[in-house]
Amino acid sequence: MTELHELSALEQAAAVRAREVSPVELVDHHLDRIERLDSLLFAFVTMTAEQARAQAKEAEQAVLSTPDELPPLHGVPTAIKDLTITRDAPTAFGSRALLGFQSPVNAHAVTALRRAGLISLGKTATPEFGLTAHSETDFGVETRTPWNVRYSAGGSSGGAGAAVAGGFVPIAQGSDGGGSIRIPASVCGLVGLKPSWGRVSDGPTPPDATRLSVRGVLTRTVRDSAAGLDALVAYKPGSLVPIAGPDGSFLAQADREPGRLRIGRFTAAPSGVDVDPECVRAVDVATELLVGAGHVVEEIEPPAGPALTDAFLKVWALLAAAAPVPADKELLLRPVTRMLRERGAGIGGAEALGLLAALQGAARPIIDRTAEYDVVLCPTLAMPPGRPAGSPRPTTRWRSSSGPCGSWRSRRCRT
Repeated sequence: MTELHELSALEQAAAVRAREVSPVELVDHHLDRIERLDSLLFAFVTMTAEQARAQAKEAEQAVLSTPDELPPLHGVPTAIKDLTITRDAPTAFGSRALLGFQSPVNAHAVTALRRAGLISLGKTATPEFGLTAHSETDFGVETRTPWNVRYSAGGSSGGAGAAVAGGFVPIAQGSDGGGSIRIPASVCGLVGLKPSWGRVSDGPTPPDATRLSVRGVLTRTVRDSAAGLDALVAYKPGSLVPIAGPDGSFLAQADREPGRLRIGRFTAAPSGVDVDPECVRAVDVATELLVGAGHVVEEIEPPAGPALTDAFLKVWALLAAAAPVPADKELLLRPVTRMLRERGAGIGGAEALGLLAALQGAARPIIDRTAEYDVVLCPTLAMPPGRPAGSPRPTTRWRSSSGPCGSWRSRRCRT
């Protein structure tokens, strides 16, 4: 018998509409699962259970009073990344230096998801300012993937990835500048789409001058990701240069037949590092499935090289240097953050402008080299998930009660 947390976000919304389940039941079920199992995954840094239950009661009343006016994901539980400001819960940005910060406003992405009917259960773990590919902080334990709780869930949206893969929520908000949605999606076996820059509003905070970071969602299905993107683009225009969407909704596009696709594939890392054979094998398996489905897959040269990687790393250091940290809290930052901030601070204005121009300019030949293909297939990571680098340490995070991991579709939380 299917359990509630096994349903996709759209299936949960449909069940609410059909009055097969109430928003209160959905929220309680997922909160109970978090309480029992998050001591194994460490997906959440803050829980907003009381607020979620209050919103669920309001959502339940709306089902009874205005059933024809329900938003598309009405009553479905979600979670917000700790990099995304929220008015009703603290946002620490994964940093001990900013613990307790309370924003007076919500990010547009938070408002958009709430208007779509989603109910947030809390804030999910992220590394300090989202700067690393694993979700370890100085106030908690590194987030683990439910597929094997010895291993990292990746980052920087690692808490979101673990929460969705562990059945804590069917859809979670994340953000991505250098792989922060795609890395945990790969590690946790999820759908991770980084929307095009300009698609989703990054307000009301100042826009990302590097044009790297974009807000999105992590889900277990393509249809849920499409519905999540529809929700995000429905509120406010995108960034300073909004881009047009498809005719109709992204969900409608996800439901259409794709036809015979021409797919370019490569397995070499643009940075030049060796790619683990297991990651290459994953691409080979995907290739076999795609060819078996009637699509054309062709080997291509990597569309970018080490020069782009070098420019990206310097721009990443600029982002770290720009993080608003009070002067008297600098010593609370993690060593990797301090190192990146020092590197970024050493880049002068003229060099910074040149780096941004180089990074944006490099996108043009990449687009040209891949324009004839419908899809480009490559490894997400150069290596499989590794053992968490950090050991458990004293924490001020919300801690759930311990309990057996259980299973999700019979293969979750294997040890």
